[in-house]
Amino acid sequence: QVQLVESGGGLVQPGGSLRLSCAASGSIVSIDAMGWYRRAPGKQRELVARISSGGSTNYGESVKGRFTISRDNAKNTVYLQMNSLKPEDTAVYYCNALRVLSPAGTYDYWGQGTQVTVSS
Repeated sequence: QVQLVESGGGLVQPGGSLRLSCAASGSIVSIDAMGWYRRAPGKQRELVARISSGGSTNYGESVKGRFTISRDNAKNTVYLQMNSLKPEDTAVYYCNALRVLSPAGTYDYWGQGTQVTVSS
């Protein structure tokens, strides 16, 4: 069984930084894309950033230039470095792994979510 475990959320002041991590565990053969989404109270879930197995990235417009996604394929881990945080970045952040190949087949997986709160 494949699981995604996120870490690194918390409370930070505006202008501060946080680094999120998401490790995929289980009998994983390969993972296509990995990424981060977020859902703020009263809003729809939105893409924050995504990275392919080859390292191609794309970002949501609101985080471009402030957030950086990276990936360690050997560890099946994706990271999100968040700088210059704003109160509007406050949300639950979810890790996503697309097209994960394991003995059970090919599926998409989600983490349980980690809270990020930007407030003074």
